Amino acid sequence: MNGTDMTFTFRPVDPLKDGRLLHSWVTHPKASFWMMQDAGPEEVERAYTEIAADEHHHALLGLRAGEPAFLMERYDPAHRELVGLYEAQPGDIGMHFLTPPTGTPVRGFTRAVITAVMVHLFEDPAVERVVVEPDVRNTAVHALNEAVGFVPAREIRTPEKTALLSFCTRERFVAATGVAA
Repeated sequence: MNGTDMTFTFRPVDPLKDGRLLHSWVTHPKASFWMMQDAGPEEVERAYTEIAADEHHHALLGLRAGEPAFLMERYDPAHRELVGLYEAQPGDIGMHFLTPPTGTPVRGFTRAVITAVMVHLFEDPAVERVVVEPDVRNTAVHALNEAVGFVPAREIRTPEKTALLSFCTRERFVAATGVAA
């Protein structure tokens, strides 16, 4: 496959089938902001089993040519992650994504991933705005978020971190990327 094919599909995470792969991704040093560095394989499997059973939180694998290429999570911020930290609006959806380390980085890959994630989220007509809360120290993801239309609102304190609460409407995403959503 050539490096320019950035077509992705999505499927739900299967915690039993995908647990070892996810463990290798979320415990890698480059995934430090995922906050699972010390998790064992069983802990990762258990965490994704809990997500699979949660009606307000969903984990998906992004596939490239049928092979797992990244992880995304979507959640309802009125019920998970951000409860009480901001005033959730109807149409809000929370999002996380993780691109695993590779031996040979592909130029533009992570930007293509976040774009595909946003398109996937906005395919749901009920979604009006995507909400993210990355660690304030994660400058790389702040730049990616800005590139696809996120606007920082303010810093918030979660139990795990100081986060930069940011929002992206469908209109801002289209204006920033030129991609229909």
